[in-house]
Amino acid sequence: MTNFTTIEASTREEAGKGAARATRREGLVPAVIYGARQPATLISLDPRVVMRELTKSGWRSRLYEVNAGGGASVRALMREVQLHPVTDRPIHVDFQRLAPGEQIKVAVQVVFINEETSVGIKRGGVLNVVRHTIEVSVDPDHIPANFTVDLAGLDINDNVRWSDVKDVENVHPVIADRDFVIATVAAPTVVAELEPVAAAAAAPAAPAKGGSKAPSKPAAGKPAAAKPAAKPAGKK
Repeated sequence: MTNFTTIEASTREEAGKGAARATRREGLVPAVIYGARQPATLISLDPRVVMRELTKSGWRSRLYEVNAGGGASVRALMREVQLHPVTDRPIHVDFQRLAPGEQIKVAVQVVFINEETSVGIKRGGVLNVVRHTIEVSVDPDHIPANFTVDLAGLDINDNVRWSDVKDVENVHPVIADRDFVIATVAAPTVVAELEPVAAAAAAPAAPAKGGSKAPSKPAAGKPAAAKPAAKPAGKK
């Protein structure tokens, strides 16, 4: 089940920031191997090797055989990689040494297959991934390369839970109090189109035929003519 990847390294004697900077000036990446109740081992790596591993999926759960200084190889997990804030090149790597029979926690990548034949997705559903990785407790000899989830039989509103994952006999999920969801096939999202506004409502109202015209206003700048005063009534 587990993939073994060999990494060649060289040992370094001194620890500390000054020694780490000196290692980087030599074009190497300082690293340390810790754990399994043993003293830490200081090593240095080729940065190209580190970048090669980072470009592969699931590197956090991959088991490595680190050969340092021609001695016995060390089985370890790559736990943390520090990157330069500007160049994104690796500047430090932490490995966790593994001991046979000792349970460790590791995040295992989830791989989804048969998405193109999923009934729900073919009907317009959308795959909603809840967990891209699953953290489990496992013996180093049984670390899975990944968890495979088959989507072929999923319809809209169906989901995949931990109990649906295959080949998990030797691993135990860290979330143990429920059968948690890994992914769902959600219903398609339909964007409602706005109805066009009626043209008659949008157009200005036309004047009624035969209707009386409104009195015209006097032209600007010309005062309206005053009406003559009424004559007094004559004597009888």
